Amino acid sequence: MRVFVTGATGNIGSAVVKDLIAAGHQVLGLCRSEDKAAALAATGAEVHRGSIEDEESLRSGAARSDSVIHLAFNHNFANFVANCEDDRRVIRALGSALAGSDRPLLVTSGTPIANTVPGEPAREGNATVGADVHPRAASEEAAVEVAATGVNVSVVRLPQVHDPVTQGLITPAIGLYREKGVCAYIGDGLNRWPAAYVLDVASLYRLAVEKAEPNARYHAVGEEGVPMRDVAEAIGRRLKLPVKSIAPEEAQTFFGWLAMFASRDMPASSEQTRKTLGWQPTGPGLIEDLEQLRV
Repeated sequence: MRVFVTGATGNIGSAVVKDLIAAGHQVLGLCRSEDKAAALAATGAEVHRGSIEDEESLRSGAARSDSVIHLAFNHNFANFVANCEDDRRVIRALGSALAGSDRPLLVTSGTPIANTVPGEPAREGNATVGADVHPRAASEEAAVEVAATGVNVSVVRLPQVHDPVTQGLITPAIGLYREKGVCAYIGDGLNRWPAAYVLDVASLYRLAVEKAEPNARYHAVGEEGVPMRDVAEAIGRRLKLPVKSIAPEEAQTFFGWLAMFASRDMPASSEQTRKTLGWQPTGPGLIEDLEQLRV
């Protein structure tokens, strides 16, 4: 089938594009940059010029395709709330081109919105918080909205997706550590973040869009929860920086906008996802990739 992929040149998106093509699918990739368009075309994908700010390019790309995987997101987390609301708009635009059809739309969200049982991992069937509690829930609220118009929508919730170059929210934390000359964690550092290797995540997106199950929720989780102290220590070893605990009241000063995430315990399970899709992540763990950081 022909799959329209937004965010096709991003770290996850480029892996998804290659996985889809290797499996025999055609890819129409959204791209705004001339340089990135050439690289996208070199993978065998067809380039669709546009951006998430251009709703007509979103609608036309979706209209030309058998299915849509929506991965594009503005990762300037200093404007996280506004970016999540922009994602709501993007999903509405994509949904408007698919309404009344069986063509699947796969939306991206985050596992933390399902961390609703204290101390327990987020599960696919958990109740979720709203965007007023966690801004990323806006994407799933939009998914529910467009589903009501007859769109076949499912959701992939992401953990910290990693390779040796990027590691989700840990990447800006590494920048902070380099700047401040110390790798900090909060309190005992036993709060956990889930993680998954980027190529494993790519295969999950393909399996999910092939299954096209309406209203499904999938967790792209390879590791249920890696303690933040372990993360800080791995980075400290690699960068040869000291590691220390800081008090909760110091978190805002040290981490800035990252403080809202740095102390949260966010384990997540993918047990149901693995059973439903036959997905078996095989890539390296988060700590293994952090030990390969470029110094």
